[in-house]
Amino acid sequence: MTGSRTLTGIGSTPRTGVGTARWYRSAADLALPERPDPATVDPETERDRFASAREAAREGIRRARDRAAERVGEEEAAVFDAHEAFLDDPGLVDDVEGDIDDGTPAEHAVDDRFADAIERFEGMDGRMAERADDLRDVRDRLLRALLDAPAAADLSALPAGTVLLADRLTPSDTAELDPSAVAGIATVAGGRTSHAAIIARSLSIPAVVGVGEPLREVPDGAEVLVDGEAGEVVVDPDEDRRSAALAGEEASVVPEPVSTADGRPIEVAANVGSAAELPPAIDRGADGVGLFRTEFLFLDRESPPDETEQYEAVVAALEAFPKDRIVVRTLDVGGDKRVPYLDLPEEPNPFLGRRGIRLSLEEHADLFETQLRALLRAAARGGGGDGDRDRGGDGDAGDLAVMFPMVSRVEEVDAALDRVESVAADLADEGAAYAVPELGAMIETPAASYMADALAGRLDFLSVGTNDLAGYVMAADRENDGVADYHDPLHPAVLRAIDRTTRGAEETDAWVGMCGEMAGDPALTELLVGLGLDELSMSAVTVPAVKTRVREVDAAAARDLAEAALACETRAEVRDVLSLDG
Repeated sequence: MTGSRTLTGIGSTPRTGVGTARWYRSAADLALPERPDPATVDPETERDRFASAREAAREGIRRARDRAAERVGEEEAAVFDAHEAFLDDPGLVDDVEGDIDDGTPAEHAVDDRFADAIERFEGMDGRMAERADDLRDVRDRLLRALLDAPAAADLSALPAGTVLLADRLTPSDTAELDPSAVAGIATVAGGRTSHAAIIARSLSIPAVVGVGEPLREVPDGAEVLVDGEAGEVVVDPDEDRRSAALAGEEASVVPEPVSTADGRPIEVAANVGSAAELPPAIDRGADGVGLFRTEFLFLDRESPPDETEQYEAVVAALEAFPKDRIVVRTLDVGGDKRVPYLDLPEEPNPFLGRRGIRLSLEEHADLFETQLRALLRAAARGGGGDGDRDRGGDGDAGDLAVMFPMVSRVEEVDAALDRVESVAADLADEGAAYAVPELGAMIETPAASYMADALAGRLDFLSVGTNDLAGYVMAADRENDGVADYHDPLHPAVLRAIDRTTRGAEETDAWVGMCGEMAGDPALTELLVGLGLDELSMSAVTVPAVKTRVREVDAAAARDLAEAALACETRAEVRDVLSLDG
C-alpha cells in the first residue's frame, strides 16, 4: 500500500493515537481436530472433559474479572459476571451435552452450539447483537481448555506504540491491554456499546470499531493513526495530519475549571469506581470526582471493609484532588449489584425492591453507620464541612460531599440526616476529628424528581443519575435489549424529569449535578447547560471534550435550546432540535 488512506468506522474512545500496526489473531483461529466417527466417541468421557473445561473457563473468567476491576473499575468488570452466567446457561449446556450424547466430541459440540447462539445474537438489533462478542469470549475459553491451547498472544506485553488491529476484540482481550503501550485499537467488526469498546474507553485507549473489510488490507508494520472522535483510521498519515492529530490531542486536556462563553461556571468532574481510576481522572483534567462509587470496597471479598479501610480509601481520593470536591456515594447495592456476604433479599423484581438508601436505613444500618463514621472523619482532612461543625481539619485535601442513592421519599432523607447527626455526636464524644460534609441525594426515581424542591430544601445538592432515571421513568431495564429503544435519556419525559429537578432547586442554595452517561456526551453539553445543571460528571476519557464544549456554549442560547427540547413530544423531535443523527 502506498500513500495515505483513510478508513471509516465507529469512533469509540474520543482520543487520537499514532503507532505501528500489529494484527492480533484470537483463539477463534484454533484448528479443531477432524471429527471422528460418532460410534468411536465415549459420551461419558466427553461430558467429563466438557465439565472440566467449564471449571477451567470459570476460573479464568474470575481472574479476568478481578484484573478488570483493579484496572478499570467494578462497573466495567461486571461484564464477566455475565460471562460466568453463560457457562451455566441451561439452554447452552443442554445443547452441548445433547450433541455429546449423539457422538460429538466436546470441542466440536462447543464450537457448533456456540456458533448457533452467536448467530442468533447477531441477528438481533442494537446492543443485543454486540453481546455475541461475550459469547465468543466464553467459547474461546472453553476451546482453549478442551484443546489444551495457550492464549493466542500476551496482550499485556505489547511493544510501546502499538496500534492493535483485529477482526474483533473480546472483553477479556481488551482488559489485558496496557494503555501506556497501546496507541490505538481498530477492529473489523464491533460496535460502540460492546463490552470491549466500553473497557477500551475506561482505559482511555483511542479506538475505532466496525471499520469493515478494508481494514484487513492494512499490513503489520504500517504506521496508523486512530482518530476515535472522527471515527477514522488513517494508514500512513502525512505529516500534517499526524502533527495536527497529536497537537489536537495534547490541546484537548483542559486542566483548569471552565465557564461558558458568557461566564457561567460549570464543574466537569469524573466518575470513579476504584482507586486505579484516580490518576487517569487527574491526567484528563477532571475538576474532582462527581461520583465515587464505594461498592468497589465491598466486592471480591468475604466480609465488609472496616471503618479504617473506608476512611483511607476516601482520604486517598481527597488527597488526589487537593483543590477540588470529591462526591462519595454511600453503599449502593441491591438491584443488579449483588454482594454475597451481605445476604441481600431475594425479590421477584429487585430493581423495585430494597436497594440503596432503603437497605442502609434498615437491614444494613450498622454498615451505614460505619461508613458514615469513615466519611465524617475523612471530611476533616480537607476543607469540607460547614464551618462550625468542623473538628480538626488540616486542609491538605479536597472538599468532601456525600450523597445518598435511590432516594424516593423525603422521610428517607430526614432519616439519613438524623443518622449523620447521631454519628457526628458520637465522634464528638470520642474526641475524634470530624466534619459534616456537604450532603446530597441521587435523583434516580420519578418520585425524587417530583419532590426535588423538598429534597433541595433539606440538602446541599442533588445529583441526577440519568441511567437509572431513564429506566424508571420509561419502565425499561437498561440491560434488556428488547426495550433498548425505550431506555433513552433524550425522551421528553426524561428531559422533563431533569428540568423538574433543576427548577425544584432554584429557590434553594442547593446545586444540581449529573453523573449518568448522558453527562459525558459533548453533543449534549449545551442542552444540559440549558437545563440548569451546575456540574457534570463522567468517565474521565470524555472530560476534555466536554470542557472544551462548555467554553463554546452561550448559557442564554442553551436555555432556549432546552426549552425547545422540552416542548417536544417524541425523542425523534428532540434529536431533530439538537441536530443529532438517528
